[in-house]
Amino acid sequence: MSDLPLSDLDAFTAIARERSFRAAARKRGVSASSLSDSLRRLEERLGVRLLNRTTRSVTPTTAGERLLAQLAPALGEVAAALGALDNFRDRPAGTLRLNVPTIAARLFLPDIACRFLKLYPEIELEIVAEDTFIDVLAAGFDAGIRYDERIERDMIAVPIGPRRQRYVTAASPAYLQERGMPQHPRDLLEHSCIRHRFLSGIGLTWEFERGGETFAISPSGALTSNSIEIELAAAVAGLGIISSFQELLEPGLASGQLVAILDDWASEFSGPYLYYASRRHMPAALRAFVDFLKLERQRAPLG
Repeated sequence: MSDLPLSDLDAFTAIARERSFRAAARKRGVSASSLSDSLRRLEERLGVRLLNRTTRSVTPTTAGERLLAQLAPALGEVAAALGALDNFRDRPAGTLRLNVPTIAARLFLPDIACRFLKLYPEIELEIVAEDTFIDVLAAGFDAGIRYDERIERDMIAVPIGPRRQRYVTAASPAYLQERGMPQHPRDLLEHSCIRHRFLSGIGLTWEFERGGETFAISPSGALTSNSIEIELAAAVAGLGIISSFQELLEPGLASGQLVAILDDWASEFSGPYLYYASRRHMPAALRAFVDFLKLERQRAPLG
């Protein structure tokens, strides 16, 4: 009996409560004949009469009274569960799970997240920051943040954060005094460079550009890390040359702890994107976040 149609059980409950086919039909917005058909099917499947009906009245049988007493609370829970889905379909509510690179979590995502959550207090935002570049959908995330070269196919991409960024190369004054100032990117091959490697094992290639000329090297040096904090501390301590996002090096450059190298060769690249799968029924929390990003972009385009 586990395959009884829920609609037939709901029809029986409505008729038994209203004690009238017509009243139940009005409340359900259906015809009285359709409710009668549902009740007939249910009684045939169960092999027991549930309602006594005459031209004047409808009353539950003993079996019908017992079924109604047990069925009504269960159907109420089903209705509540289905009603709760409105939070995810119509209202911006629920949990939004994002997978983002650590650089996004450090440079711009906190400010964006705070402004978004103030507008939508019923949304819970879960951010996982890592540099493994996993399949975000397979891992159960609603969306991810990536730079364009890492955005998967068949995904929708929406700009988020700064639209242009720079990689800057720098070293401490003590290091440059001892080893000299590089004049061309190829000179870096003769220097000790502080390398960044992701947890996936992928190491960063240093890329440079000037006047249409490009140059790329795989740096070598005594230190390799996946932690920008370690890399920055090592550069300030004079261990070698560092190359990273300009925003990360700016405090050291401003304080004089670091000196820019090959600044006219600094490479620029396009900013990150929020990306997600194209789907007909987008979760309300994700839709709200996408609309929020688009609106912020219109109000104050990011450089």
